[in-house]
Amino acid sequence: QVQLVESGGGLVQPGGSLRLSCAASGSTFIINDMGWYRQAPGKERELVAAITSGGSTKYADSVKGRFTISRDNAKNTVYLQMNSLKSEDTAVYYCNADYTVATETWEADFDSWGQGTQVTVSS
Repeated sequence: QVQLVESGGGLVQPGGSLRLSCAASGSTFIINDMGWYRQAPGKERELVAAITSGGSTKYADSVKGRFTISRDNAKNTVYLQMNSLKSEDTAVYYCNADYTVATETWEADFDSWGQGTQVTVSS
């Protein structure tokens, strides 16, 4: 099984920046798509940004032009650079990864979530 460990959350003033990191660890896996989701109090979890193994990206309309997702395949790590932060970006941010485990006789796809990291944008 793949474990995801997030870091980089915290308190920042409106207009500020934060960079989230999420590192995947485990054994015998291939990471496919990776993404960042967020969940604000009283709201459903929503996709913020996603990136394929080839580097194609997609973003929620609310963060386009402000957030950038990237990944280092050699380190099995995904990043989320967040600029021009707004109070409405306040949420718990979760890392997600789709991965494949393969042996000589079978192959299967799985999905893993990180524990979440709090991002608070406030003056």
